[in-house]
Amino acid sequence: MVDLKLPPTYVEGHNLLAGKTVVITAAAGTGIGFAAARKCIEEGATVFISDIHEGRLSDAAERLEAVTGQKPDTALCNVTVQDDVDALFAAAKKSLGHIDIVINNAGLGGTADIIDMTDDQWSIVLDVTLNGCFRINRAAMQIMKEQQQGVIVNNASVLGWRAQKGQAHYAAAKAGVMALTRCAAIEGTEFGVRVNAVAPSLAIHEFLHKVTTKELLAELEAKEAFGRGSEVWEQANIMVFLASDYSSYLTGEVISSSSQHA
Repeated sequence: MVDLKLPPTYVEGHNLLAGKTVVITAAAGTGIGFAAARKCIEEGATVFISDIHEGRLSDAAERLEAVTGQKPDTALCNVTVQDDVDALFAAAKKSLGHIDIVINNAGLGGTADIIDMTDDQWSIVLDVTLNGCFRINRAAMQIMKEQQQGVIVNNASVLGWRAQKGQAHYAAAKAGVMALTRCAAIEGTEFGVRVNAVAPSLAIHEFLHKVTTKELLAELEAKEAFGRGSEVWEQANIMVFLASDYSSYLTGEVISSSSQHA
């Protein structure tokens, strides 16, 4: 019997995105964005990555080259700044020629109870996580409307459905990402564009260990059906599926990648 509490064996690529071009935001570091970039390359795509951190972005491109043989072009982008978003898509289109897929991974978390939360704490999480998602979706859809085709995958969270202490700002933002995904999907059908989202619960990576106590991680893992958090590449696999032609009849959907839909 397979022990579902143990991390599974890494799944190799099967050319699900052969010949496709992909733009991924917040792809530096060790989280879902980097994992998505790696998986897309392994699935045959040509990738363009962005992030707000220049050094980490350069390092990510070099690490991707080391593990996949492809060094993606890059652009710095702060998703709260419209000029940055415009520059990102201009650079990506120049590099790739056209844009088949956009994976919108940018988001910002934090912990604060409502009675202690400042306006600034609320606003920055909403601006990065929800407003940034809107800016990326808008820019992507403008290009994809010209192309009359494309796929957008947004990164939501199970917190968009369920409650957690200290997460009012993040949960509100992610619920907004889910609603934005559904509305964008309806509009996108008019010009051949699909828009879906993945809603992870707990994806384990190096940075998470730095900002979360062992006690809280253990508590969160205990709530998972498998008794563990996911590997970041398990979330990336779902993004690849949503980006691929295997999900051709899916749009406006939010895929819960855990047992914690509510």
